[in-house]
Amino acid sequence: MKIRYSHSQPVVRGMETENTAPLPEIDVTVPDIPMPETPEVSEVKDSFDSGFKFAIIGSGQGGSRLAETFRKLGYSRVTAINTAAQDLVHIALPDSNKLCIGEGGAGKDPAKAEKLLIDRKEDVLDFMRRNFGQSFDRIIVCAGAGGGTGAGTAVQLVDTAIELQKALRCPSPKVGVVLALPKISEGQKVSLNAYNVLTQLWELTEKGFVSPLILLDNERIGQLFPKLTVDPFWDTANRSVASLFHLFNTVVVQNSHYSTFDRNDFKTVLDSGLITFGATPVARWSDATDISAAVRNNLKTNILSGGVDIGTGTVAGVVVIGGMSVLNGIPQLHLDHAFDQMNRMLKPGSMVHRGIYRGNKDNLVVYTVVGGLGKPVAKLEELRRAAGVP
Repeated sequence: MKIRYSHSQPVVRGMETENTAPLPEIDVTVPDIPMPETPEVSEVKDSFDSGFKFAIIGSGQGGSRLAETFRKLGYSRVTAINTAAQDLVHIALPDSNKLCIGEGGAGKDPAKAEKLLIDRKEDVLDFMRRNFGQSFDRIIVCAGAGGGTGAGTAVQLVDTAIELQKALRCPSPKVGVVLALPKISEGQKVSLNAYNVLTQLWELTEKGFVSPLILLDNERIGQLFPKLTVDPFWDTANRSVASLFHLFNTVVVQNSHYSTFDRNDFKTVLDSGLITFGATPVARWSDATDISAAVRNNLKTNILSGGVDIGTGTVAGVVVIGGMSVLNGIPQLHLDHAFDQMNRMLKPGSMVHRGIYRGNKDNLVVYTVVGGLGKPVAKLEELRRAAGVP
């Protein structure tokens, strides 16, 4: 169909026509309406130099305590959420860094906590954005696996963190998780919660959404520190993971008189999936096998996660820190034996990054982080049995 135009129609010339007056410069006169102020998102800085800028959110009582531990180490992008206001009262964070998303808690019911987070997702997202600022590398979700809030919100928080990282164009698409696993003595319901959330998070790890996945195994901590009384137990458990994580994150920006474990070395571990830490003091080093034996003992007995198979690891970092007088008395060959020991214990073809540094203490300590670990089958089986799952 053709459209016919009459000769009487106006011809458009710029912003006016032959038959109309010029348009005014202003379209709408806006009255003075009070407008709410948009809160400014200022840059948040840690109190130390590090390889990576991490933003940390703790969920539930256990996860909030973990987040608080990172805050004490100098991390500034730290927040905590809970479904019960009273559980946030004693968390040593500014009130602006704490958010209650429920009333009265979840009562060990993960489904209840999950629904509360889904209903408040936009509030949680704004809360994270406001406290983390615009510039960071990766979010770390800390959660207690046995309680209702931690177990019920962990997966949803990963999803929310991924969304925020995409919006801010963070360098990493992956989100880290520190999952505190309960003692078996805490009962069937707690073990079932832990079994379910660990299963879910492992699936996200296999798909590449979660990395690193760090298991803080309280059953294992109890074996490593059997004499701890009730009061210092949880603080020791949290510091055992947070302080080792912090050590590797800060050592990567330090110069070394010998060899450095650098930022890219640490990144290969952070991106490798399930990781675990260990630390072993070396009492003697006169023989070539003394330090390698310490590394072997470290991996077999001193790692912080029970139920994982070190032989499935594909990447590792080994950092040796000793006093100047100590390192001056150790042949390089002895340290090479220790690094070779690590290679032999991991999966064939693995990569072991090494670093040797002078420390401020007159001793010798071997610190290890092992990544690319396979599915924690033994730990899942232990939790499954404790939960009474067929």
